[in-house]
Amino acid sequence: MGAKISSPALILWLAPFAMAAAVTASILYGAKNIDALTVWHAIFHFDPDNVNHQIVMHSRLPRAAGALLIGAFLAISGAIMQGMTRNYLASPSIMGVSDGSVFAITLCMIVQPEASSLAMILYSLIGSLFAVGIVFGLASLLPNGMSPVRMAIIGTIIGTFLSSVSAAMASYFQVSQNVSFWYNARLHQMDPGLIKLAVPFALVGIALALMISSSITILSLGEEVSVGLGQRTKLVKAMAVASVVLLTGISVALAGNIGFVGLIIPHITRFLVGADYRWIIPCAGVLGAVFLALADILSRFLNYPFETPVGVVTSLIGVPFFLYLIYKRGGGKDA
Repeated sequence: MGAKISSPALILWLAPFAMAAAVTASILYGAKNIDALTVWHAIFHFDPDNVNHQIVMHSRLPRAAGALLIGAFLAISGAIMQGMTRNYLASPSIMGVSDGSVFAITLCMIVQPEASSLAMILYSLIGSLFAVGIVFGLASLLPNGMSPVRMAIIGTIIGTFLSSVSAAMASYFQVSQNVSFWYNARLHQMDPGLIKLAVPFALVGIALALMISSSITILSLGEEVSVGLGQRTKLVKAMAVASVVLLTGISVALAGNIGFVGLIIPHITRFLVGADYRWIIPCAGVLGAVFLALADILSRFLNYPFETPVGVVTSLIGVPFFLYLIYKRGGGKDA
C-alpha cells in the first residue's frame, strides 16, 4: 500500500496545475475571447502589429501574473497576522494596513507627482508600516484592545480615517483621477515593469514568513506559552510585522486596495491543513493565488462586457464571511 498523502502535501502538489488552469482561463476569456492558438503564437511568435497578440502580452499575461502574486501575498500576510495576534479577524484590509499604503501613495502623488515606480513601492511600504504602528499602538493602550472584535473595530476606524484623509487630499490637490486606481483595484491596469521591481521585495517578505513559520505556530498558542518555551517573542513579532508590511505594501503598489483575501484564505487553509504554520503559510499562499485569479475572471462576467473591480467580487464573498466569523466566534481571544 502506498504512503498516504497529507492535505498540505496534496494542496502544494496540485497548486501548479490549479494556477496553470487559472492563468490559462484568465488569458483566454474576457471582454474579447481569444483562442488558444492565438495565445500560443502571441507568446512564442509575437507580432507587434497583431491586436490580439498585444492584448495577450501587454494585458492578459501581466494581469494573470499579478492576480496570482497579489493573492498569495495578501493570504500570507493575513495568515501571519492571525497567527501572531491570535485574532481570527486580522487581515491587511480589516486592520487598515492596505489603507495606510493607499494614504502614502496619495501623499506620493501630491509631493512627488513624477515619482518612479520604485519610489511608489517605497511609499506604499512606509504607509503599511505607519498603519500597523497606529493600529497596534492604539490596541495596546486600550483596555482589552487586543481582543479580536475590538482590534477589528480599531483597524476599521483607522483604515476609514486614512482612506477619508486620502480622498480629501486627492480632491484638494486635484489628483483624484491619478489615485483612483488605488481605491478601486483594477488588475487589468497591471504594470509589468512594476511587477519586476516588486518581486525582490516580495521574495524577502516570503522568506521572512517561512523563516518564522514554526515560531508563529508557537506564538499562536499564546504569549505565556511562547515565552515559557524560550521564544524571543519580540524578535518574532518584529519579523512578522516586516513580512506583513512588505507583502501588503507590494500588493497595494501593484494593484490598489483589494479586501478580504487575507481574511478568508487563512481560515480555509487552517480548516484544510491544521494549525501548523509551517504548512499554513505556503498553502495559504497558493490558495490565495488561485482564489484571486478566479475572482478576477469572475469580475469580467458580472457586468459583461464591462469590467467590475475585483474588489467587488472579494467583498461579496468576504463581507458575509466576516459577519459569520463574528457571529460564530464572538469576542474570544483565540485565533
